[in-house]
Amino acid sequence: MVRLNNVCKSFGHLQVLNNISLHVKEGEKVTIIGPSGSGKSTLIRCINALEEPDRGQVFLNGEQLTHRNKTMIVRTYCAMVFQQFNLYPHMNVLQNITIAPIKLQKKSRAEAEDIAFHYLDVVGLRDKARAYPSTLSGGQQQRIAIARALATRTKILLFDEPTSALDPEMVQEVLDVIIKLSSESITMVVVTHEMGFARQAADRVIFLDNGVIAEEAPPDKFFDNPKTERAKVFLSKILR
Repeated sequence: MVRLNNVCKSFGHLQVLNNISLHVKEGEKVTIIGPSGSGKSTLIRCINALEEPDRGQVFLNGEQLTHRNKTMIVRTYCAMVFQQFNLYPHMNVLQNITIAPIKLQKKSRAEAEDIAFHYLDVVGLRDKARAYPSTLSGGQQQRIAIARALATRTKILLFDEPTSALDPEMVQEVLDVIIKLSSESITMVVVTHEMGFARQAADRVIFLDNGVIAEEAPPDKFFDNPKTERAKVFLSKILR
């Protein structure tokens, strides 16, 4: 569902991604971890065409993203949950969730609202359908953002550190929703600092360091027996 071939990305003189090649199969759950500044968010933003690689190719469902077609392809196959919730403050929850199905996918309001209520049930917030974002906790807003992404019913769901903006007591409620989604057939790529989540929910862990994939493995092998010295040092610091 997702394929990157030798993707490079620099900002000025800083090379953030260096010849990244990555394949994510349909239905696979991949977590991307690594130290701050290693290129994790830039990588996922290249998948979603929010950043354009300097070199290399990105494919979604076998279709290569180009400058001309990237918006159409990303909208067709991909939805994203950001670090910040990015909900429209002047719209209530139901309006936030239905705007993409109505405006982009041309669904009727009734159909879009049926879809929205289904995913509000998934994230456990049906009772907040008429509430405005400012009245919700951070954890609730992020769960609404997840429902909004799910309501597009795309094949690929991307998460860019979905708990990084949350207070510690709100992190688990969001992780619980994502863990529940991990049992579904949707393809998921998750940038995260939550090692327990990466171990529990991922089919494969990608360890990114200095803009390259330093190691990748199933979570049990990666966390119990990392192969590279850099991964060992990273885990020793983050898991202590």
